[in-house]
Amino acid sequence: MSISAKTKSEIATVSPMLPVLVCALAILVLSAMDAAMKTLVLGVGVYNTVLWRSFLATAVSAVGWGVGPRVWPAMPVLKLHILRAVIVGAVLLTFFWGLARLPLAEAIGLSFIAPLAALFLAALLLGEKIRRQAIWASLAGLVGVVIITAGQFGEAHFSSETLWGTASILISTLFYAYNLILARKQALLAKPAEIMFFQNLALSFFFILPAPWLAAALPVHQWLPLVAVTALSLGGQYLMSWAYARAEAQYLIPTEYSAFVWAMALGWYFFGESVEWLTILGAALIIAGCLIAARSNPKLAEPIEATV
Repeated sequence: MSISAKTKSEIATVSPMLPVLVCALAILVLSAMDAAMKTLVLGVGVYNTVLWRSFLATAVSAVGWGVGPRVWPAMPVLKLHILRAVIVGAVLLTFFWGLARLPLAEAIGLSFIAPLAALFLAALLLGEKIRRQAIWASLAGLVGVVIITAGQFGEAHFSSETLWGTASILISTLFYAYNLILARKQALLAKPAEIMFFQNLALSFFFILPAPWLAAALPVHQWLPLVAVTALSLGGQYLMSWAYARAEAQYLIPTEYSAFVWAMALGWYFFGESVEWLTILGAALIIAGCLIAARSNPKLAEPIEATV
């Protein structure tokens, strides 16, 4: 199923730079969500955090999907929603489990293996031709991450918790790389309101299965952070879907590196995590990579077919 004529018209009238800027804003919103999620995970554990967040996000996104014109997705699109929900669920569990055991900036830094891998997955699975600017942008960001992690981990005395947290984050990056490719396919076949509702509905279904053994009531004082997390999550999803519907994945993926800058600031402000000079140097390279991607005159997105 291809995207509608109306969506094609919307894509044709959008400036090539705008999707990059919108995607960068989505990264800021989702980085704030990560910081809020870390607070919840430390308080009630990763499973209960993602379980209750999925329930609340499903309720809110159902209202958003229901108020406008809506059509039940065709089976290939529905299968794509479910597939991405499974991958996102794996990302959430592995990433936030590791995040509870590592500083925010270090966890985000490790996760930047994903955008580089996703560039090549974009070529393999979406048939995109990887342009030179996109490769240089990702390499600049990756070098920045290497500098930062070398500086922060170089003198650290690893505990078993740190090692397991690092492994969990690295596993999450593999799922997240595939998630970025699915986001591109999904955004071209469905509107953001539909994506958010069906993805969160599927997530809620998967997370409720072990609820009889793992679920616990959320303390009253944790509901406000949960509402904030849900609002940030849905806002980031909407912005990301809008951007991926209008630009090739290779141009949007390098904006993921800007998350480290936000993680560095949020980790320092909320958790007292220190910022070293190597972190600043690495962040400068990350920003440079984003600027290279933004200045490379991205090609507008073309319709693709659902393949699942």
